[in-house]
Amino acid sequence: MSFFSFGQSAEIDVVLTDAETRKKAEHKTEDGKKDKYFLFYDGETVGGKVNVTLKNPGKRLEHQGVKVEFVGQIELYYDRGNHHEFVSLVKDLARPGEITQSQTFDFEFTHVEKPYESYTGQNVKLRYFLRATVVRRLNDISKEMDIVVHTLSTYPELNSSIKMEVGIEDCLHIEFEYNKSKYHLKDVIVGKIYFLLVRIKIKHMEIDIIKRETTGTGPSVYHENDTIAKYEIMDGAPVRGESIPIRLFLAGYDLTPTMRDINKKFSVRYYLNLVLIDEEEETLLQTHKVGRPWLSHPLVLRQEITLWRKGDVVRKSMSHQAAIASQRFEGSAASESALEQAAKEESG
Repeated sequence: MSFFSFGQSAEIDVVLTDAETRKKAEHKTEDGKKDKYFLFYDGETVGGKVNVTLKNPGKRLEHQGVKVEFVGQIELYYDRGNHHEFVSLVKDLARPGEITQSQTFDFEFTHVEKPYESYTGQNVKLRYFLRATVVRRLNDISKEMDIVVHTLSTYPELNSSIKMEVGIEDCLHIEFEYNKSKYHLKDVIVGKIYFLLVRIKIKHMEIDIIKRETTGTGPSVYHENDTIAKYEIMDGAPVRGESIPIRLFLAGYDLTPTMRDINKKFSVRYYLNLVLIDEEEETLLQTHKVGRPWLSHPLVLRQEITLWRKGDVVRKSMSHQAAIASQRFEGSAASESALEQAAKEESG
């Protein structure tokens, strides 16, 4: 990026110390595309060099100082004029004076606190970036470089299963069970649906993953629901006493960790919706409201789940993951055979 002024001008470039070895992560931009950025975690040091290259060698560049900043900020799209900074660190690299030739300045922000995960949503963006600036009287020369931050969690101590019942009087009674309520981003959701009473002709059943983004406070609260995935459980009519297994792999979907009241500006929550459609193509169970697990007229079933990010570990195959989860959940001989089959797939 170049900025021009009367007389001398310059280009600024920011280069990280460990740019050749540091891992990169994909992150969604405002236009929905994905780019790769250098990946950092909370507490890691951020260091590098700021290169100031003069456009006209031999001409001096007068300035009021050279500095580099590390910034973490939240931008609400409906209030773009205000950037809410939750991290703001500054290093002065040079006092006011003149630059007579291209110069390089070293910098280091030690053990930087990065409390939140990078996020780009429908109405809000949380970003971290380095900004190098040559301060001038009329127009500054600056360059920004975005980085991505991931927040890691440990396995939750309490992770109980979820069991719910829902029905329409004298028509339908089902029991729905998930193996747990908290899942990491590469996890497998394992569950079962029991049909205790079926007196209506059900044609189709699916589970939807819904992301709910909430921004603002008080009267200026905005909610955005986004359907991340639709997973077909059943195509056809169930009968009384039938049990339908569920295995939903999360790794293939664009998910983030659950975020609750981030800097009192926004939240991101995830829900599993159960949708049943009868032969008249009417949705028997769909989601319009948040709160109670089920409502009637129309009947609603929505269950919140918590998503979290774990660190890189030696990864087992997805089939092995599913088999292990199924075995823990069902404890059946069928699950043991599934585990054995997964092991064969791995060795093969």
